Amino acid sequence: MDGFIIINKKENMTSRDVVNIVCKKLHTKKVGHTGTLDPMAKGVLVIAVNKALKLVDDITSLNKEYIAEVTLGIKTDTLDITGNVLEKEDITNINKEFIEEVLNSFIGEYNMEVPIYSAVKVNGKKLYEYAREGKSVELPIKKVVINNIELLSVDQNKFTFKCNVSKGTYIRSLINDICKKLGTIGCMSDLIRTKQGKFYIEDAIDLDDIDEDTKLINMIDVIDFPILEVNEYLYNRIKNGSKLENRYNYEKLAFTYNKELIGIYIIDPKDGSKIKPKNIFN
Repeated sequence: MDGFIIINKKENMTSRDVVNIVCKKLHTKKVGHTGTLDPMAKGVLVIAVNKALKLVDDITSLNKEYIAEVTLGIKTDTLDITGNVLEKEDITNINKEFIEEVLNSFIGEYNMEVPIYSAVKVNGKKLYEYAREGKSVELPIKKVVINNIELLSVDQNKFTFKCNVSKGTYIRSLINDICKKLGTIGCMSDLIRTKQGKFYIEDAIDLDDIDEDTKLINMIDVIDFPILEVNEYLYNRIKNGSKLENRYNYEKLAFTYNKELIGIYIIDPKDGSKIKPKNIFN
């Protein structure tokens, strides 16, 4: 049993909670997720089982799509509605055109401040540990990409938008910066991940519906780089982890034998005429 499951995560669960439950239901310890969702967030959480764990980095790096709700007039320590309220202000008028203008200004590369309530480490310590201890720390800046962003609705002091973003984008932080550009305060009050790479929320299943008979998504079906079927000679070389001649002109290449994934190769940084194994699926 190797492959992926698309879970439609419910709110008030951690991503680790979901992994633990899948482990019990499938009777295996080799389970992991491909991108954390905050406890309050819902939607697509891609779960890797057994050999599919070797593809976690590839799936985690895929772009993600979200629908987020913003509540204006409330600032919290966690940047979402679950946090402690730090400040409030009355919101009397929201100009839809101005919101759209501000949202569009974020399209492209964007230097994002990592939120204090996150698991990113600074000096070997997780940021949320500094927050819980009341200690100040310089928050890291990371470069992310906002591929597109679209205003969906505006209702009194709330608005909803959809965005497609690169790996590592904190929607809470994006919302915080959007509110700053709007000249007000606000926080994330709802979040749904609707897509990650080829994984769509329409194909997701509820955690309660998983059992030993659940059909997993084949590893080959989620790969978004070239796939090449090989003969028995190359199969044996790949199975043994041998380097191969770089005849393919691809940065990354998957090999199959009898339509089963056997290896992923990348260009050897020390010798561009060769490709070397990144993952071997024995």
